[in-house]
Amino acid sequence: MSPSIRSLTRALLEPPLDAPRATILIRVLVGSVFLWEGTMKFVFPATQGVGRFTRIGIPAPEWMAPFVGIVEIAGGMLLLAGLLTRLAAIPLMFDMCVAIASTKIPLLLGVSRLPAPPVEPKSGFWATLHEIRSDEAQLLGCTFLLIVGPGAWAVDAWLVRRRAESEQFASGAFVVASARR
Repeated sequence: MSPSIRSLTRALLEPPLDAPRATILIRVLVGSVFLWEGTMKFVFPATQGVGRFTRIGIPAPEWMAPFVGIVEIAGGMLLLAGLLTRLAAIPLMFDMCVAIASTKIPLLLGVSRLPAPPVEPKSGFWATLHEIRSDEAQLLGCTFLLIVGPGAWAVDAWLVRRRAESEQFASGAFVVASARR
């Protein structure tokens, strides 16, 4: 494995432990929204799943809607737990970029295949700014988690600490440190 791939793998799978504990708030916010949005693709297939994907022109909607739903549910659960956080953020960021490109850009251009927003403005710049708010929050939340990691209150952080303790114990440093107490 090349050094750059090893470095990337380590960055994705061994997050830093110095992100603030409050990072859990971002994980809960972003993870819970993905979890319920993914679930709604199955609970309300006509308006949130296959039917919506068909209306906006996503290819193979009968396959893509469940696939995206599963990605959002699994990714949301991983973010909530703080497990593989950085790795989970990547497909969720791609998910949000596709959502913006397929639903918000057409709204901006006035060619949306979805029902118009319930209040003015119905299309154009201001309608897009209003409608993009949750997509933008999800995208930026995932970007934040990709950059800083899951925070100290995460399964990822617990695993890194456990691995470090195991390495210390295996090297004998733990025994020496314990004897000094």
